[in-house]
Amino acid sequence: MPSLADHLKPGTPKKILSLDGGGIRGALTLGYLKKIETIIREKYDQTLHEYFDLIGGTSTGAIIASALATGMPVDEIRDNYMKLGEVIFKYSSFIYKLFPSLPGIKSKFDHKGLEKKMGEFFGDITMGSPEIKTGLCIVAKRADTNSVWPITNHPEGQFFDSPQGRNKNILLRNAIRASTAAPTYFKPMVIDVGDGIIAPFIDGSLSMANNPALILLKVAALKGFPFKWPMGEDKLSIVSVGTGYSVYNKHIGEITKAWLTTWAKDIPDILMLDASWHNQTMLQWMSNSPTAKAIDMEMGDLSGDLICGKPLLKYLRYNFALTVKDLEELQLPGRQFNAKMLADLAEISHVQNKELLYQIGEKAAQTQVMASHFD
Repeated sequence: MPSLADHLKPGTPKKILSLDGGGIRGALTLGYLKKIETIIREKYDQTLHEYFDLIGGTSTGAIIASALATGMPVDEIRDNYMKLGEVIFKYSSFIYKLFPSLPGIKSKFDHKGLEKKMGEFFGDITMGSPEIKTGLCIVAKRADTNSVWPITNHPEGQFFDSPQGRNKNILLRNAIRASTAAPTYFKPMVIDVGDGIIAPFIDGSLSMANNPALILLKVAALKGFPFKWPMGEDKLSIVSVGTGYSVYNKHIGEITKAWLTTWAKDIPDILMLDASWHNQTMLQWMSNSPTAKAIDMEMGDLSGDLICGKPLLKYLRYNFALTVKDLEELQLPGRQFNAKMLADLAEISHVQNKELLYQIGEKAAQTQVMASHFD
């Protein structure tokens, strides 16, 4: 069994697992991970934390990444995740239901349930604890400096144990809470990051890194970070798993007649979708990905458009389009879909969809995730 030191040291091909944010839609991610775990066990007799050298995630992806990095199998994570959703997506007060815009109400949901469950799952494990069995990166956003923080467990990191920061002492549950502190959904998370420096954090999805694959590549390869893994198709691979995505096809009247509150509701999702597709565009541009999708009508899937004339990594992206057509093609027993259901599925706090979302990920993985992808 590889040790943390084995995972972190250069010299062997390195494998990264990247998990998107998306609230309760992380259940869809788990459906994909179940298939990936099955393939890895059958081909290599390894668990996911043994196979991947760095596992990273944003928001709900940070929860799943942390559970995997501490050795939990997917089935156990799934069972815990389903219970977690019921607890964390409870309104902060009955007053919120009646007056969501009332001054003094700071968040839609009560953060205490999330914090309690993270404590039950991860106890007093810190970012420097040996219970984390592989490389781990939790992506959060430091609100007072507007900077993205990739919090890692690499012992040679600049902020791991130095006058600039003591990330090794950050409780894993607090790092996760920082990554999941989506404004309006949960209160910001305040963490002592070392030497008396108190920093407020909001959800890592409030950046270009709700899909964290590109920032994980930076963390793994750039000289400013401690990993310094060399790039090349035979040296570095990234498996990126999404939480499902919407496909916009609005009528002109929905745009021209939209109210201020309509735009306020839609803009975060629009920006996160753009950021995710930017991630995918750049990584497909760097690779000969067998899972490449068409980005748009001009770029296509970027096949033959390698950024440096040769692949810089191996890249796999698994995600599912939440459209009526794509959902109907899954042929889920007893399920029919319409536009209203799509909007319901897209909402990240609708915990009643957790089992359906898992089924969507599991069924989509049957055709998208191939054993040959992991040769």
